[in-house]
Amino acid sequence: MKRLWLVFAQTVTVLLAAFFVVATLKPEWLNRKPMVASVVPVLESSGPAVPITGNGLQSFSAAAKLASPAVVSINTSKAVANNPAAADPWFRFFFGEQGPSQPQAGLGSGVIVSPAGYILTNNHVIEEADEIEVILNDGRKSVAKVIGTDPETDLAILKVELDGLPVITLGDSDSLAIGDLVLAIGNPFGVGQTVTSGIVSALGRTQLGINTFENFIQTDAAINPGNSGGALVDIQGRLMGINTAIYSRSGGSMGIGFAIPTSTAKNVLEAIVRDGQVTRGWIGVEPQDLTPELAESFGISNSQGVIITGVLQNGPAARAGIRPGDVITEVAGRQVANVAQLLSAVAALKPGESATLAITRRDGTTTLDVTPGRRTLPNQTRAR
Repeated sequence: MKRLWLVFAQTVTVLLAAFFVVATLKPEWLNRKPMVASVVPVLESSGPAVPITGNGLQSFSAAAKLASPAVVSINTSKAVANNPAAADPWFRFFFGEQGPSQPQAGLGSGVIVSPAGYILTNNHVIEEADEIEVILNDGRKSVAKVIGTDPETDLAILKVELDGLPVITLGDSDSLAIGDLVLAIGNPFGVGQTVTSGIVSALGRTQLGINTFENFIQTDAAINPGNSGGALVDIQGRLMGINTAIYSRSGGSMGIGFAIPTSTAKNVLEAIVRDGQVTRGWIGVEPQDLTPELAESFGISNSQGVIITGVLQNGPAARAGIRPGDVITEVAGRQVANVAQLLSAVAALKPGESATLAITRRDGTTTLDVTPGRRTLPNQTRAR
């Protein structure tokens, strides 16, 4: 009996060891995703969005119930500097006594994305604020600390020190399709948490002049002032984007709202927590969208890509052999059709690591290896 038990125990041990090796080195054999260590502990879920039925077949109450607790209101205040001339007797004689200036108040929303207390919101919600207060859906309040900001994507990371935080599950924003149902959750106009529904109207919106790096999800779910930094979720309550901006002539919702995809927000979150900032690639060129007129003037037959009109002397692109008149069609295997796509593709490159660019010239096509530098803020350089 003891011998049988020993054989059984050894067999189970060997099988468990084999399973562990396969799950670690070849997870695809088990139809599982590789486990990647994350800087920030988050909850993630992928797969198709299947409606969670609520009180009725068409209800999204279950999805709202899952996501709403993790969406917070953000109140900010900024002290206004007093007029230095207010102490001058002549100033007081002509303009009277000036009372102390009232602090400027701001309002926005945010999303708790980690049990460690990290909150995603928009940079413009907390920009230049002296005090930031986060109000949870359960009524708890806490002063928030700014961990870091990324003005070029209009994202900011806050942190609160509270126990038992509700955390939203991150979804796969790259799997969204036009027509998918979504919910927008936030605190519009300070009336309190509000849930609105709509669909994904468009994907990959760029050249809107809102951020430097744009890849917006467009939705007709009602988004209003105060919703900025709130959650755009699918019908399973998974975070698909951070509500950021609206197109409006009246100041209210006109059915055109924009959200930053979760894939972008997660990358910014991890970079800021790990490094204190987001590091992006830069090659030192002046790009321009390729038009038929430009293609003809430079003798280029290709109508796809981005034409380079200027190259920074001794910059990464110049050292790689890129010259004015070149048309960049691919960056590290990623096709680029306009300046926004080129900027995004170059920014995704890791500084110091060589990448291959596909180039079209008057005399044919070629590839060049460029080693990108580190991108600085736009007010420090104009080259991409």
